Amino acid sequence: MNNSLQPVQQKQVKFTSFMSQEGTKKLINNALGSMNAQRFISSIISAVTTNPALEECTHKSILAGALLGESLKLSPSPQLGQYYLVPFKKKDKKGTVIEVNAQFILGAKGYKQLAMRTGQYLDIDVISVKEGEYKGRDPFSGKQRFSFFEDDDKRDQLPTIGYMAYFELLNGFRKQVYWTKQKMMSHADKYSAAFDASKYEDFIAGRIPQNELWKYSSYWYTDFEGMAHKTLIRHLISQWGIMSIEMQTAYEKDNAVLKENGEIDYAEPSEETPTVPTPVPAIEENITEEEKNNFDFFDSKE
Repeated sequence: MNNSLQPVQQKQVKFTSFMSQEGTKKLINNALGSMNAQRFISSIISAVTTNPALEECTHKSILAGALLGESLKLSPSPQLGQYYLVPFKKKDKKGTVIEVNAQFILGAKGYKQLAMRTGQYLDIDVISVKEGEYKGRDPFSGKQRFSFFEDDDKRDQLPTIGYMAYFELLNGFRKQVYWTKQKMMSHADKYSAAFDASKYEDFIAGRIPQNELWKYSSYWYTDFEGMAHKTLIRHLISQWGIMSIEMQTAYEKDNAVLKENGEIDYAEPSEETPTVPTPVPAIEENITEEEKNNFDFFDSKE
């Protein structure tokens, strides 16, 4: 099959059929070797089956994103949360869907996995901070202080007021960063064109009409906590952490869609990350006529 760019109205073969074609299997064998090829094929087919919306995506964008994940030794399983392939629609000015591409999204667990692989981290994590746990700043060092409740059942019932990410290196260096929930909300509102902070409470309260819910498919709406964890640990590592060549590659290609020539473009800094294996609706973006022959990302406010 010639899997070149085509309007999405043209029906393409199922992804499982595409993966079973000799040309596809040969490409994967050459990239991974025959011993790893079958495992890779099974895992990516399972990921697409879990999220049927990916069937709308160009096959090469799914395969390219999955090969990127494989090169980082990360799993596409939504249950593991290491990385995700998320569909994004593109439309021309007339509203016609031109194509749907799979975007590579590195998850918070993927960042932690890559950090631990460097052999430099004694500990690294990100957690939600509950009401009553933040104790202000130390008057001498200026560092934020916390006192976490030991009763997990009690914690689960309390509202989240912020997010804290931290790491400790083997050499003893420690760093933590804390963002209030409002700061995270402002970050999402600034960098995600698919998110509007003024509409978030209406979405959570169920005040959005059923026929308008398609506008709220951003994971900043459907999984704000997961997105907050991903954003903060990404910020922490990039600003203060030790990054191996592998981690730098992952950071640079996070939010990527491979273009037809193998190059990559980038989406917004605040990546869209699901944390549960549920069907993911594609987010839509209008594009100009000049962009029809390129793969790029769905939105940016920058």
